[in-house]
Amino acid sequence: MWSKNLAREHGFEPLRIEGKLPSSLRGTLYRNGPGQFGQFGTTYAHPFEGDGAVTAVRIADGKAHGASIVTPSEGLVRERAAGKILYGSRAPWPRRIGNALRGRDKNTANTSVVMWQGRLFALTEGAKPTELAPADLAMVGETDLGVIRGAFSAHPHRVDARNAIYNFGLEYGRHTRLHAYELPDVGAAREIGVVDLPAAVMLHDFIATETHLIWFVSPVRVDVPRAMLQLGSFDTWFRWQPEHGTEVIAMPIAAPGDTVRFTVDAFYQWHFANAFTHDRELVIDYVRYPDFRTFAEIGHGGSVNDGSYHRATIDLTAKRLRSEALSDRPCEFPTVAPGTHGREHAVAYASFDSLGAVGSIRPDGAIDAHVLPADEKLSEPLYASGNVLALCHARDAAYVAVYAAERIAAGPVAKIWIDHHVPITFHGVFAS
Repeated sequence: MWSKNLAREHGFEPLRIEGKLPSSLRGTLYRNGPGQFGQFGTTYAHPFEGDGAVTAVRIADGKAHGASIVTPSEGLVRERAAGKILYGSRAPWPRRIGNALRGRDKNTANTSVVMWQGRLFALTEGAKPTELAPADLAMVGETDLGVIRGAFSAHPHRVDARNAIYNFGLEYGRHTRLHAYELPDVGAAREIGVVDLPAAVMLHDFIATETHLIWFVSPVRVDVPRAMLQLGSFDTWFRWQPEHGTEVIAMPIAAPGDTVRFTVDAFYQWHFANAFTHDRELVIDYVRYPDFRTFAEIGHGGSVNDGSYHRATIDLTAKRLRSEALSDRPCEFPTVAPGTHGREHAVAYASFDSLGAVGSIRPDGAIDAHVLPADEKLSEPLYASGNVLALCHARDAAYVAVYAAERIAAGPVAKIWIDHHVPITFHGVFAS
């Protein structure tokens, strides 16, 4: 699933259309995920170490053009020039120790993309944003946006009512610190708050309402001695320690100093769908797991397949979290339509059945889904102008399936075909 490299790199070229594209659909779909899973005869230890590949599909006037590139990070360029792996857990151990001591790493830019003020950034979990040119995916370079300390998460979330995108980053050291950032539609990026964490944790995603930023800090601890000494492979540096529980952190955007924190029984989540403020409570839709085992399953070529769609309610005064499953049908990569981010939503979109189906889910648990052929997969669906777009992966090709958002079960109204293999992407954005 995440093992076969991007088959071909190319700039924008015409793509074949099956069916008819809706006339309202105009814009560019940008998708990102690991696209190169090894070099020089050596396979990386885990897909999360893969070099990022961005695939873009530009749609206008019933036609489409597509481009795919492996992001040429500085580290990857150095490796290609040297003819050997220089970074990550597959580099020779002395080199890895030197990298750790000198703070050298490769920014793989392999997880997500975000558009901010007309600029396109490829994101990964533990590094700064990598800017690409939206018009042709040309490399611009790594940036700290003038404010980022440490890393910048691959999961920014927009709050429409505040005309801003929010994100966070972890800064590891003697103390682990969580930095919260605001990227306004107009003006410079800024840091809005800092929270000290009790340990070096792996923190994948967060969510935002119109009033709060919310984290579920699961008990996934970084094995610092192993990481510092570069012992074993990347996938052995994380430990599930449920005795610590999951810490809930709710930071008021307007008053970060009034952050509320409390701990509940351990659970894990990869991704959130959306959240909103209801009276004095925070309501969060997310995909919940009992533990962290999917990390190893992904590393062995498997899928995220046992998460259930939950709605949590946080009582800030009582410091209490209640969570109930809205559906037990396995799902992942939930999203909501633009305009509803941070507000109460009527429907979310997700992949179901181990990435074998795409559909919508409502707060009452009703699901409207289309099942793909058995040999096809997809990840995160995105809403665009009354349609739902999903990049699907066939045997030696890929296609963007275009669904009418209200009739997903009826199947795609059009398919935009890419004539080569594209590895399954994690996240993306549709820029209209």
